Amino acid sequence: MNLIVQGPAATAAQAAELAAVSGAAASESLGPHAFRLRAASRRDGIAAWCEARDIDHAWVPDGRRFADLRLLAMDMDSTLITIECIDELGAFANAKPQIAAITEQAMRGEIAYPDSLRRRVALLAGLNENALQDVYDEKLRLSPGAEALIERCRRHGVKLLLVSGGFTFFTERLKDRLGLDDTISNVLEIDGGRLTGRILGTIVDASAKAAKFRQMAQRLGAARAQTVAIGDGANDLAMMAEAGTSIAWRAKPVVHAKATHVLDFSGLDGVLNLFE
Repeated sequence: MNLIVQGPAATAAQAAELAAVSGAAASESLGPHAFRLRAASRRDGIAAWCEARDIDHAWVPDGRRFADLRLLAMDMDSTLITIECIDELGAFANAKPQIAAITEQAMRGEIAYPDSLRRRVALLAGLNENALQDVYDEKLRLSPGAEALIERCRRHGVKLLLVSGGFTFFTERLKDRLGLDDTISNVLEIDGGRLTGRILGTIVDASAKAAKFRQMAQRLGAARAQTVAIGDGANDLAMMAEAGTSIAWRAKPVVHAKATHVLDFSGLDGVLNLFE
């Protein structure tokens, strides 16, 4: 088993120290702040040591290659992008604290997602639809490392799926901008240029995300081992359970507990270091 260690300030000296602690056969640099410790052994204290230094660590089997993947799926809000779009819309509706509080409860798994979404969208009733474009232009930013991860997917022919309990206004623009292959998200009802506070059609929740992931994997003929899912909240867990490799990215504790790997400090391009 290999131990991958990485973080924004991880050093070769730290990697060497961990290599000695874990009995690794060799330490290889994967980049300025990422290292592979080959043939390392799981030992007490490694996780705590890494966490205290803002270093992500992952136990990775030998020979797992990124080029062998067929499908990579990402959540949108707080994963591909740095914000929760609905919270930012809430700011325009003078309801951001109320909406953000419900969002946090939903992401921790304390409220069923469909109910939480209905409650939050209801608080947007009457908001001018121009606020959607304002959020996209002024607030929406890609998460660190997103473009590098997407570029590597394109290079190896890995299909990209963007899944979101958020809104098509944002997912479709990101699809066009980044060259993503498919998306699934919710449709806000707009009447007379203003949000009605309702969702059109069936709500995209955890089960809908998982179903979309499963359908796309089947369409591609991808084996489970050839799929990756990345998310941060409880409503990503069903999708992540479908994937051969699941990655909790700056995620809630409930997601940490069930993911294959956890990246709390690295950018999204840290996913690349989890493969040969």
